[in-house]
Amino acid sequence: MDYAIESTELVKRYGARRALDGLTLAVPRYAVLGLIGPNGAGKTTWMMSIAGLLHLHSGTINLLSRGPFDPALHSGRITLLPQDSELPLESRPIDLLTHYGLLQRLTRREAKHAATEMLREVHLGDRLTATVRSLSHGMRKRVMIAQCFIGSPELVLLDEPLSGLDPREAAHMRTFLTRRRGRQTLVISSHNLNDIEAMCDRVAFIEKGRTVRNTTLEEVVGKNSTLVYRVTSEPADYAALTAAVSDATFSFDAETSDLTCRYDPRRFTAEAINRILLPALLAQCDVSTITRGDNLENAYLNQVIGNG
Repeated sequence: MDYAIESTELVKRYGARRALDGLTLAVPRYAVLGLIGPNGAGKTTWMMSIAGLLHLHSGTINLLSRGPFDPALHSGRITLLPQDSELPLESRPIDLLTHYGLLQRLTRREAKHAATEMLREVHLGDRLTATVRSLSHGMRKRVMIAQCFIGSPELVLLDEPLSGLDPREAAHMRTFLTRRRGRQTLVISSHNLNDIEAMCDRVAFIEKGRTVRNTTLEEVVGKNSTLVYRVTSEPADYAALTAAVSDATFSFDAETSDLTCRYDPRRFTAEAINRILLPALLAQCDVSTITRGDNLENAYLNQVIGNG
């Protein structure tokens, strides 16, 4: 597999505390990877290390098959949006993004055109010449997202890119970022797992400076091994369900009225499970919806609890 990022056994210490404690994480080229973990898990430290902004105590990094970050080799190929970044208050979005385009070695004409088009893509075409000071927090965040894509860098690192956006603009920016799949490699850190689930095709769980899981979103949520039934009441006879589908396991969430069936995809397809299970289930309760796979939040919490 071709990787945009290969980071191996990374260690970063702050006194006695290890922000990265042997973290190993590889990101396939053109993936959109969601980085998930609690505050202090090491997500931001890892991103800053990848971008060459932090000195590591040990470990190796290989970016775009050219070794650790080197301005001579990676200039224009990698961009980073830190979570708490700011913009010069008296600057104008069109001037800022044109400047970034020049840094990406575009001609002035190309840079200004790219800046204009990118600002229009993030719904700021009417604010090209407004001062940053006059923009709302969400507008400033959209300017910062736009600047990450000037010059079409190969690798983009985004730390909480959608925080502070209203629901409509957050939905638009999810679409904006998802369209980059297959064209650029994106790493997105966010505490909003619904955003991660909507945008990413891979996820990595980070805990205490280590990677505890790194795989496809489809595998994490069990899309090929889990069916979730929204039912009107908990089934009273689980024996009838297990008799219908041998080796399947069932769990019921009273808060959501979801009955989860986990099965062996080597033995059953989702269609076969429904065909066999639904008669036994409908004999006990009604079913309003059927969903393939669990949601990412449940999958993440189950992983964390399981490792705890």
